Amino acid sequence: MSDTTNLNIRIDRDLKTEADFILGRMGMNLSTAVNVFVRQVVQERAIPFRIKLNDDDDEVLSRAKTALKALQTHSFINGTSEMTMDEIDDEITAYRSEKRGLNAS
Repeated sequence: MSDTTNLNIRIDRDLKTEADFILGRMGMNLSTAVNVFVRQVVQERAIPFRIKLNDDDDEVLSRAKTALKALQTHSFINGTSEMTMDEIDDEITAYRSEKRGLNAS
């Protein structure tokens, strides 16, 4: 048998209780289930199940894409789409300096 090591993880108490019950009905404990999971990760070199965003996240992602599209359109219209971050920083600095000069009068 190979050397073993301990793995300490934090998990919601109710989730652990429910998992223990379900896994017990399958004839294994949580430790065995975690070992099965980790072996599958190593074998497949991936998470062995699909992970996806929930519907709320899809809505947030959709709004973010819409906002990004609007920013890209405005930057093209304003002639700033090809500017580097340094050039944008220079523009902001110049605007702030000009605004401070107007406020000082």
